[in-house]
Amino acid sequence: MLNENIRTARKAKGLSQEELSVKLGVVRQTVSKWEQALSVPDSDMLISLSEVLETPVNTLLGETITAPEADGLKVICEKLEIINLQLAERMAMRRKTWHWLLIALCGVTAAIFVVLSKLCSPYLGWDYSNPETAVVGVLFHAFEWLFVRLTPGVLIGTVAGILMTRKRG
Repeated sequence: MLNENIRTARKAKGLSQEELSVKLGVVRQTVSKWEQALSVPDSDMLISLSEVLETPVNTLLGETITAPEADGLKVICEKLEIINLQLAERMAMRRKTWHWLLIALCGVTAAIFVVLSKLCSPYLGWDYSNPETAVVGVLFHAFEWLFVRLTPGVLIGTVAGILMTRKRG
């Protein structure tokens, strides 16, 4: 058990047998013999060993040391992969939402254009001596004027947006 705990603690610190032996002032074969359970360190050496390995003596003597998870980088990579997949799904959902919103805007624009075409500017024949009719007529005319001038740009923008947000692949 001591031999396994020395080996596990040494590897957890990232030390080779040679590096540990230099820190303890012994030859590498001594560390090798401890790890193979061919010999054991004396009490003074055990204290030095616990200091170098930053492990309590009682842990070296009795408790089994489990190796720390060496796959920490792997775990981080897996978590990042999950996060990337979630972000990709969110971006795909946003793209799809924008795509359908732009299609709806294009449809509403076309519908308004058709309605305005069918009405043939009815406000032109209204009696503008009545203030309420005059206000409604002016508002209707202003809407129609703005709509006719802005619609080509809106339609070009929505079609470009639809093409840019369509599903690729």
